[in-house]
Amino acid sequence: MSHVELQHISKNFPGVTALDDISFDIKDGEFFVLLGPTGAGKTTTLRVIAGLGQQDGGTVLFDGQPIDDLPPSDRDVALVFQQYSLYPTMSVYDNLAFPLRSPLRRTSEEEIRKKVEETAEKLRIPHLLKRKTAHLSGGEMQRVSIGRAIVRSPRIFLMDEPLSNLDAKLREALRIELQHLQKTQASTTLFVTHDQIEALTMADRIAILNEGKIMQVGTPEDIYDRPASTFIGQLVGTPRINIYNARREDGTVFISDSELRMPVVDGSKLPSEFLMGIRPENIKPDPNGKFAGQVILTEPLGAETILHIQSGQRNLLSLVPGMTANRIGDVIKFNIAFEHIHYFGLNGERFNPTV
Repeated sequence: MSHVELQHISKNFPGVTALDDISFDIKDGEFFVLLGPTGAGKTTTLRVIAGLGQQDGGTVLFDGQPIDDLPPSDRDVALVFQQYSLYPTMSVYDNLAFPLRSPLRRTSEEEIRKKVEETAEKLRIPHLLKRKTAHLSGGEMQRVSIGRAIVRSPRIFLMDEPLSNLDAKLREALRIELQHLQKTQASTTLFVTHDQIEALTMADRIAILNEGKIMQVGTPEDIYDRPASTFIGQLVGTPRINIYNARREDGTVFISDSELRMPVVDGSKLPSEFLMGIRPENIKPDPNGKFAGQVILTEPLGAETILHIQSGQRNLLSLVPGMTANRIGDVIKFNIAFEHIHYFGLNGERFNPTV
């Protein structure tokens, strides 16, 4: 496995800057997730690392050595795509064996058999080895596709939205299995996704990419609890974060178009106008709460319920455990966990009001 580093990578297409001076590193054995919306530059980044697209500037290093001049075949990376790149007329066994049968590898058939069977066991598909891949389900095909990558122990796994074509239940199951595989093999992995649930649940670290720029790199806790901007705060978290225009007048904070007033926390140095972010789990119904609003919608999800609470012209999302007795039209009291409020400038950048 390898430590992979990108230094000031840029990539341009006609009329478009796909990657704009991006830098990050993937530690040896790390599960690193590149998260961003469609068109952010995620696949372009992956292709640059694989050597399938040449960057216009910057350097890619494996274990401290530049690899920019190496062709894809000499980089020893394994790719898993959203589309299952399998040979439909071959058996699962032959698909898994294919990467090992390269003349450059000179692997004996006995060694190939051993590695294919080990890989099939890890992916729980030994019963499929004799079947043609054209006769597999989508989930089975993606397992074989992942197996083709892991069978040869590459320096880094590059995974481009590998679960996005699967239904929700299968996606969840394979997500757990991929995590387990990655941890047991200590494999260096770059996983590309637009799904914030995949990012938060799978990653050791996450890089947020948007319009070709790296917006933030950190652990899932960093990204969720300390988003560097309103864009990241809204990208990560379900249900979405509440973002409001706010203003400070002396010792009181007013949230615009609402009836919400709150005291300035001691020692805070708030500007006169700013943006305030409150995660739904930090708006907590309480019979003795300091604030009040009307329930205008409930979304029961079983283990938890989303309440839509109206205060003035503002709609607040509140996430409460389990089912709720609150009904549309009820006026309820609630508290806000002041210590978990996020503060952003009018430009959307995070700031710390106590510094």
